[in-house]
Amino acid sequence: MKILNFGSLNIDNVCQVPHFVRPGETLAANSFERFAGGKGLNQSLALARSGAKVFHAGRIGGDGLFLKEILEESGVDCRYLCVAPGELTGCAMIQVSDAGENCIVLYGGANQNISATDIENTLSAFSTGDILLLQNEINDLEYIINCAVKQGMRVFFNPAPMRENVLKLDLAKVDTFVVNEVEGADLAGVAVESDHKTVLAALRNKYPQTNILMTLGAQGAVYAGAGAGETVFVPACEVEKVVDTTAAGDTFIGYFLAETVCGKSIQEALLTASKASAHCISIKGAANSIPRRDEL
Repeated sequence: MKILNFGSLNIDNVCQVPHFVRPGETLAANSFERFAGGKGLNQSLALARSGAKVFHAGRIGGDGLFLKEILEESGVDCRYLCVAPGELTGCAMIQVSDAGENCIVLYGGANQNISATDIENTLSAFSTGDILLLQNEINDLEYIINCAVKQGMRVFFNPAPMRENVLKLDLAKVDTFVVNEVEGADLAGVAVESDHKTVLAALRNKYPQTNILMTLGAQGAVYAGAGAGETVFVPACEVEKVVDTTAAGDTFIGYFLAETVCGKSIQEALLTASKASAHCISIKGAANSIPRRDEL
């Protein structure tokens, strides 16, 4: 069984600020740093650092070659990653507050220029039972999903950032949704203020054929199997100090998927993913905060 992550790669520009900037306000940052990022890159790093074999497909500009190097240093196979020298790599402008919360402005760049030929050539190398991991930071998701299903692949979809385009996709083809509470509420069509049990019930009713993995922040995480499948909850691991929540969800996804692929139970996978996320949020940055298995 092979894992393909067809996902985004970004250059993260991070400003440490006392609070998020308000409309009309010019705010002095306490510090500025540049990191490797993008949900796709982060999730591939989490998979690789957990010990899983993962292939990464996507697109970067000439300014993003260091992202490819970071992936390869962690053991990610980048043979399907396209480098377009004349394009700009996707980038994110991130504010991290003194409370450890973050807000992000994203520019898609090369992530939005993936061609149909790239998609076809990449997915032709995979077959029945292989796993495709997707996020919502690249173009042509519908075509990617359709091609993957034709190949017999299982689609794990993290619809983040959640936008209207997600609801236009044929989500019946998705094997597993990976969402937080807000994404889950939007996907289910219920109020974002709803508690997670309400959101989960609405998702199961709307998408009975799909497994659901929902992260709950400080409360933990829950997994609900398709239809009347098993429901498993684990609490979050305690963290002495939350430094930066960037990439916490990506870390959780990577470790959960890696654990399930190697035969661990849902309970075991959730617990390991929870430990990995707790480690992640205690360190500043995105890619650099994703732990290796021996750090857990």
